[in-house]
Amino acid sequence: MWTVENRVRYNRDQLRYPSDLTDAEWSLVEPQIRPAKPGGNRRRVNVREVMNGILYVLSTGCQWRAVPKDLPPYPTLFGYLDLWMYDGTLDDLHTALYDQCRTQAGRNPEPTAAIIDSQSVQSAEKGGRGLILRAMMLGNGSRARSGTSWLTPRG
Repeated sequence: MWTVENRVRYNRDQLRYPSDLTDAEWSLVEPQIRPAKPGGNRRRVNVREVMNGILYVLSTGCQWRAVPKDLPPYPTLFGYLDLWMYDGTLDDLHTALYDQCRTQAGRNPEPTAAIIDSQSVQSAEKGGRGLILRAMMLGNGSRARSGTSWLTPRG
């Protein structure tokens, strides 16, 4: 409910962009971000600004090249987004925030019930997302390197 205190809590007028993280939000996100790998160069980018840039693109729907100049460059933003998807950082962040929301609501962090409909079952039987991604990747290599080259009719 939009009470006076809730309006104050969710007011984002003091932020540079409405998609920027507040200090309280960043304190929840920061522990989930993995540190830079040892042995390489120091991380020269502010990770909070990277997260703000990614959230800006996601909230506005703008093109990567249209990211404002006061945020990190778009190749940096996209590179971190790609890395965090690959190494599981985004999954870990989602899980941590989801568990915290459930705990604040007085519920068990682990759901105890699930609803399965016929669409979900059909999708799981066919292999779902993982199988689709693997099938898409197989066609990208040359015939000589492809594990499916014997399936491709020659002619």
